[in-house]
Formats: sequence, structure tokens, C-alpha cells
Amino acid sequence: MAKLQYQATGRRKSSVARVRLLQGTGVVTVNGKDLDEYFGKGNEIVKREVMRPFAIASAEGKYDVIATVKGGGFTGQAGALRHGISRALVVANKEDYRPALKAAGFLTRDPRMKERKKYGLKKARRASQFSKR
Repeated sequence: MAKLQYQATGRRKSSVARVRLLQGTGVVTVNGKDLDEYFGKGNEIVKREVMRPFAIASAEGKYDVIATVKGGGFTGQAGALRHGISRALVVANKEDYRPALKAAGFLTRDPRMKERKKYGLKKARRASQFSKR
């Protein structure tokens, strides 16, 4: 018999995370690598941020995560992963997990994006240096 799995998509900035949640022991795999291996040394805050939905929903060690992340930097990818895990937890058990995750703000997609470059400027707001003469 196939294992029961829950799927969700998380987004932040230009990163997109496709998350699959399976009944398990709490192993997190990102793009075929372990969470610690994928985000590397020195990014403990980022790794903790990815695991926070489980702590808030009090579901540590109940689910395995298999995720595919594309686009952006590691902070944006971690935010997308957090969003995807939160949404997958809600699909898994809406009545128990949704109120706590909603109160923590994990179900809301962060709308902040990079501002577009405007014509006549060097960047979004950076103009060339002004000189009177």
C-alpha cells in the first residue's frame, strides 16, 4: 500500500518550494540532500526557521519532508520552504494545525518582492550622480 502524502507549494521572493509531507520520523530532504547539508554550516537560524512550523503545530518527528526548491537565495528558499511546510500541515490536519499556524503568520505569503528598474535610473531608485556644473 502506498504511503499517505500531503502536497503543498510555498513561495517567497523569487523562490518556489514544492513540498511533500509523509508520515515518518522528522527527516527533511531538500533537492535530494539533507537539510543540514543543503543549507550548510553557519546557517542555523535559517534551518531553525524551516523547522518552526512543526514546533508551532507541535508535530515534531511526525512527518518526513521531501522538498524541491528553485530560484532565489538561501533565505528566500528557506522562507518558501517554511510556507510550503505550513500549507502541507494544514492539508494533513486542518482542525488541529491551522489556528496555531495562522496566528504565527505562516500561512500568509510574504508579498515583498524586488522593485523593478525604472528607465532613466541605474537601479530601481538609484539615479546617476547630480552635479551643478
